[in-house]
Amino acid sequence: MSAAPAPDAAIDRTGLVAALVCYGVWGLFPLMFHAAGAAGASSWEIVGCRTLFAAPVAALLVLVTGRVRATLAILSDPVQTLQLVASAGFVALNWSVYVLAVGAHQTLAASLGYYLNPLLNAAVGAFLFRERISPMARVALGLAAVGVAIQAVGAIGALLTPMVLAASFSTYGVIRRQSKADAQTGLLVECLFLAPLAAGLLVFLKHHGDLHLGGDLQVSALLVALGPATVAPLALFAFAARRLPFNVVGFIQFLCPALQFVCGLMLGEKLNVTSLIAFAFIWTGAGVFAFDLLRRLKRQSAV
Repeated sequence: MSAAPAPDAAIDRTGLVAALVCYGVWGLFPLMFHAAGAAGASSWEIVGCRTLFAAPVAALLVLVTGRVRATLAILSDPVQTLQLVASAGFVALNWSVYVLAVGAHQTLAASLGYYLNPLLNAAVGAFLFRERISPMARVALGLAAVGVAIQAVGAIGALLTPMVLAASFSTYGVIRRQSKADAQTGLLVECLFLAPLAAGLLVFLKHHGDLHLGGDLQVSALLVALGPATVAPLALFAFAARRLPFNVVGFIQFLCPALQFVCGLMLGEKLNVTSLIAFAFIWTGAGVFAFDLLRRLKRQSAV
């Protein structure tokens, strides 16, 4: 295991930008899922189309970046192949639970899962990758933990979705960080494993008269667009995860649930007093970490 940078170590700016864009796109996904659902597509059709149409986009990305030989090399390595089979399984679980939650009008609950994820990432970064956490980041972590605890007490029966989302994506990040596959190569291999399953799901839906793809132009366009919308942030995430400390990647993720939270309110979901207090702690923690991150960037620029 490689030692992580010290708290004031230089931050890779390209990786930082990639992480910000990645989580920004992910945070706005509920609006796209809602639009497809409003046009008639079921949550399972959204999952299937998202997975199936990601494969050709990922293949095009590999061709453009000249990573065909690297992809074949990964596929010829049993250990690397098994790693990516595992990561594909966890990302598929994450996609499915997330889309189903949004379809069930539980976007606020899903956002809690993605608030939990940075806490897991920080713990993983400290104990698995031996990354250090700056004092201000520890304060941010503590504030976020209090917020999550308050939310858990207020909604103990609704924690399954957030916990599955947090654990599945944190595990996905760990596997991808340890894999030798680069961002484009690993993503294509994952998509190749998942595409047949997605195609089978869509055939099943068609057999039961629940497939809208290929019918109405509007819903078909939205479903096809899920492919590139899925590949772009995943590629950016894999790129950022290999260039930034794991705890930094985790805390930047607060941008994603913040946007998801706003999307949930825009879609008419209600927020009770307990949740509002919990989110206030979490937002404060995210603000403290953002301040610490900007301070480190400023210090880096002055060197």
